[in-house]
Amino acid sequence: MDQGIMFFVLGIIVGVSLIAVIVWLSMPKMMLVTHKSKYQSVEETCQQLKAAIESNGWSCPAIRDMNMTVSQKGVQMDRRVMIVELCKAEYAKDVLSTNPEVSTLIPCAWGVYEGDDGNSYITGMNMGLMGKMFGGNIARVMGASVAKDEKKMLKDVVRE
Repeated sequence: MDQGIMFFVLGIIVGVSLIAVIVWLSMPKMMLVTHKSKYQSVEETCQQLKAAIESNGWSCPAIRDMNMTVSQKGVQMDRRVMIVELCKAEYAKDVLSTNPEVSTLIPCAWGVYEGDDGNSYITGMNMGLMGKMFGGNIARVMGASVAKDEKKMLKDVVRE
């Protein structure tokens, strides 16, 4: 094999490998979206999220206090962490009728927690990106409709 062709092929292999490593290392940061809350406390942030969820035609099946949950098992956490669940029955039915395997992602949820700086933060899945990764009906419902609705819900709760 010609030495020039060998270097070309090696360059392609190294380039593709490097891109794969960069994408692999970037995925966790791309899959989660974090917002700083307008509200100081985790509890108030959760209540404001619940109000925003319900005023946008969704339901909030639960707000889970993770500190209380783990303390019942004798474990203490240093910061406040809560989970706010949200669901829209029509969207859930639409996704689950074609893709029941994604039931693990339903209901949707936001983590609300106290940051190192004492402020409250809201983190959720990047539904737009997740929808693109799955494609098909999941992209249509979660990647488009859910992502759009979540943006509206967060509008009055997060600092831009």
